[in-house]
Amino acid sequence: MVVLLLGGLCLPFLLQSAPATHQQRLDVIRRILTEVPLIDGHNDLPWNVRKFVHNQLGEVNLSSDLGRVDPWARSDWSHTDIPRLRAGLVGAQFWSAYVPCGAAQLNAVQLSLEQIDVIRRLAEMNAQHLTLVTSVKGLIEAHREGKIASLIGVEGGHSLGNSLGVLRTFYGLGARYLTLTHACDTSWAVCSVGETNNTQDSTPGLSEFGKAVVRELNRLGMLVDLSHVSTRTMRAALQTTRAPVIFSHSAARALCNSTRNVPDDVLRNLAKNGGVAMVPFYTYFITCNSTATIKDVIAHINHIRKVAGIDHVGIGAGFDGINFTPTGLEDVSRYPQLLATLLEDPTWTEDDIKKLAGLNLLRVFAKVEQVW
Repeated sequence: MVVLLLGGLCLPFLLQSAPATHQQRLDVIRRILTEVPLIDGHNDLPWNVRKFVHNQLGEVNLSSDLGRVDPWARSDWSHTDIPRLRAGLVGAQFWSAYVPCGAAQLNAVQLSLEQIDVIRRLAEMNAQHLTLVTSVKGLIEAHREGKIASLIGVEGGHSLGNSLGVLRTFYGLGARYLTLTHACDTSWAVCSVGETNNTQDSTPGLSEFGKAVVRELNRLGMLVDLSHVSTRTMRAALQTTRAPVIFSHSAARALCNSTRNVPDDVLRNLAKNGGVAMVPFYTYFITCNSTATIKDVIAHINHIRKVAGIDHVGIGAGFDGINFTPTGLEDVSRYPQLLATLLEDPTWTEDDIKKLAGLNLLRVFAKVEQVW
């Protein structure tokens, strides 16, 4: 036994050797995830509910293994159900209220409201396992009670119909982040589609209304999500926001040269902002092709840790919105495998794992909750 003197207090603790086997590392991860919630930044299950069963929730038994139930079993885009969430030790999930870019403005508002309704009803119908939460306090309480905290993220500024009133309505219904764009420009923000790494910043990333959207998100205490936006919109948003931001599902551009990923200069500014980049599992954002492994995902996590710091990286797999997954990370049951593999690296401590798994996002969320 060793005794530490800390602030005048004697704190005895046992020196423990690093876990030697993968099973021992998994045991450590299971313990960690009882102490800290594993928070995933993005899951598209609600869109699959619309796509597969037209939002008829009576036709979705989320407590069953959907991998054995048609039409889910026939789809490469389906990775989520309650048994697999439980196996993956998921503590909190941001569910995406996504609608296609092709929807006209007012249609996009209606469709977004319907997707928010789907998320709320999924939580209500599966209340034994899921709890809709809108705050850090609620998230922590749900985890303490053994529930999966369910949060709403609106994916794409086109869903607002150019109305701050709609944004406030989404917040009132429980949405806690807005992705400024999806795969289409709005009249006030520029998406990553069509951008090249040689694109000149000839037009502003945010219009004056776009800046007003960011400021209103700050005022409400709602997370600004910069996944899907162009590099110049990333930079403009970071210059405008008064609160930390997130990338709910974006990797490192230095390792996969996709405009959906985050360049190093933005990662450095993200660290100054206090935000977090949540690494996705879509292979085309990890290796820029159809195959990848756990180690490839870890390379992105380590790169963001190196450039921005351990306090600014998280996980945002993007399950149910991707059709190519890394070997070893095939569905939501596999998060413990990722974290246990990280523990093979002696530079990763248990405290680092806790930050990656959820503490970083909790810190950002708590800061954002302070009305600015």
